[in-house]
Amino acid sequence: MPELPEVETVRRGLAPAMEGAVIVQADVNRPDLRWPFPPDMAARLTGRQVLALRRRSKYILADLDSGETLLIHLGMSGRMLVSGDPLGQFAHTHPAPAKHDHVVLHMDNGARITFNDPRRFGAMDLMQTDTAEQHKLLAVLGPEPLGNAFNEDVLLRAFKGKASPVKSALLDQRIVAGLGNIYVCEALFRAGVSPRRKAGNISPPRVRALVPIIRDVLADAIAAGGSSLRDFRQADGELGYFQHSFDVYGREGRPCRTPGCGGTVKRIVQSGRSSFYCALCQT
Repeated sequence: MPELPEVETVRRGLAPAMEGAVIVQADVNRPDLRWPFPPDMAARLTGRQVLALRRRSKYILADLDSGETLLIHLGMSGRMLVSGDPLGQFAHTHPAPAKHDHVVLHMDNGARITFNDPRRFGAMDLMQTDTAEQHKLLAVLGPEPLGNAFNEDVLLRAFKGKASPVKSALLDQRIVAGLGNIYVCEALFRAGVSPRRKAGNISPPRVRALVPIIRDVLADAIAAGGSSLRDFRQADGELGYFQHSFDVYGREGRPCRTPGCGGTVKRIVQSGRSSFYCALCQT
């Protein structure tokens, strides 16, 4: 499932084609994805101008001039693809309709935004912009890891007395929003912290050090266009490239990249998810 860097990469790719543009026609080709679409979604989108395109955790939010916001979640295999060449930035002509093109937005600048989702685990919803943060999917989220609300004190308070492994704690969206399995594994490696260690047992200096490390990992991944492991594509259809820079994720049995370490990357299962780490470097 796309994590924060992939979703942010898609948002940045969509913004030039969507922000300030009007949806002249919205095609909704099925009644639902992960759950039913909101009533009259096509009519509520048609004719609306996109005022801003934001991201909250792993959700893309399109604020409309109707006072509503379109919430988009990519799910396991969802893609938001831009075709046309509205600003001289997209060389892709409009492709023929495909089987899993579930929602298509035709913009007044000539762009076409296609939501394609073969597995249909993605989702869309419409909500009032001024109360968007109260939406059931957003209200439970913690601070954004790239924002000022996520800081050393916040993480210290969240970890205090916590008996769960640090890996599980960082995946808890109530503690910090948008982190997923890949980037938690990579951040813990850079911090030299074992995913097995209880969050409450990590010394304050090491907890504080995690904050800039998490931000650096996410920033590096965004700069590389995210990670393409199976289905992820950027808005122009290109692959992300951060998977070529993984230090531990997916590298079970391969040499640790820390100079002079001599260890190998191990994999364990925590709460049904694979954790990759070096037992020599991460304590």
